[in-house]
Amino acid sequence: MEKNNLFVKAVNKNVRTSPRKLALVCNFIKGKKADIALRDLEFTRKRIARDVSKTVKSAISNAENNNQFDIDNLFIKEAYVGKSLVMKRYRPRAKGRASPIKKPFSRITIILEEKKVKKGSK
Repeated sequence: MEKNNLFVKAVNKNVRTSPRKLALVCNFIKGKKADIALRDLEFTRKRIARDVSKTVKSAISNAENNNQFDIDNLFIKEAYVGKSLVMKRYRPRAKGRASPIKKPFSRITIILEEKKVKKGSK
């Protein structure tokens, strides 16, 4: 069966962390095989690695169920982060003032691609 698209995408839209913190974890797994990236995320000491791991697992299951890709040949082609909404809160300060607090959300996009397996030639 011929596959018409070569990549699979999974997006996690509202992740409660700043894009700057999340970009560190996404750059860490970029270009790795999918199973190795999941293993590395398991032992990363960042809290947000759990959400990135969930998104990678979702992309793997999309590739397996919707596109019939071989999960052993999948690697992470792109992993990038974008801004989402920002909750604005205020904290009381001295002399009746108030200072703003911004609580940012992020959007994770994981793109998987299947490595081409070369036919054995001697």
